Amino acid sequence: MDLNLLLALSLFVIGFLYASVGHGGASGYLAVLSIFAIPVSEYKPLILVLNILVASMGFIQFTRAGYFKWRLCWPFLLTSIPAAFIGSKMPIKGDLYNLLLGLALVVPVIRLLGFTPVEKLQRKVVKVPLALFIGVIIGFLSGMLNIGGGIFLSPVLILLAWADAKEAAAASAIFIVLNSASGLLGFNGQINFDISSSAWFIAALCGGIAGAYWGSQRFKVVTVRYLLTAVLAIASVKLIFFM
Repeated sequence: MDLNLLLALSLFVIGFLYASVGHGGASGYLAVLSIFAIPVSEYKPLILVLNILVASMGFIQFTRAGYFKWRLCWPFLLTSIPAAFIGSKMPIKGDLYNLLLGLALVVPVIRLLGFTPVEKLQRKVVKVPLALFIGVIIGFLSGMLNIGGGIFLSPVLILLAWADAKEAAAASAIFIVLNSASGLLGFNGQINFDISSSAWFIAALCGGIAGAYWGSQRFKVVTVRYLLTAVLAIASVKLIFFM
């Protein structure tokens, strides 16, 4: 199979799976590019654009399905948006970036393997001071690592009994959109958009549109988790040990 076609197919799958749980897929796109030995630094802003578009699809679909709760979002957004902008001004490069991104990919791997926070039946009210603090940390890391931060926010919302899985997906989607936009505003370079990257862009976006619909309306994410887990695990090991 042609390498570009295989890469586009991989990005379609990543976009579909991430959007099905309300995420934009930045960490997954970075993982795929690293597996194919494509210089990630050249496509960081494009990945953020993809993150915004795919997460937007997820936000629209999960909101239509009635899962979006503004009370779950605003404290995190208040501090994470400026923190993401600041973090994007201090990008991590070289081996340290590879190490931190590889460690960040461990988070969704652990979640997808089933070691996720157990949803609690009794919901708790969001503690604003704690949410503001968490927003700063996640936003800053998101800006530095060129991701939206949804892979960190979702388990926090569930672990603290502030949301169920679908509500966490909706909250993570808007969180990713706005923090990715903030990080993109802080980016000083130019966006490389050629024929190859256009095909990747379209493939990931199509996957995101489909995944957002199935994840919010019909899809139960159980049997397909392991494919995404394998991709992220391979990329994480590659980034940590072989870059």
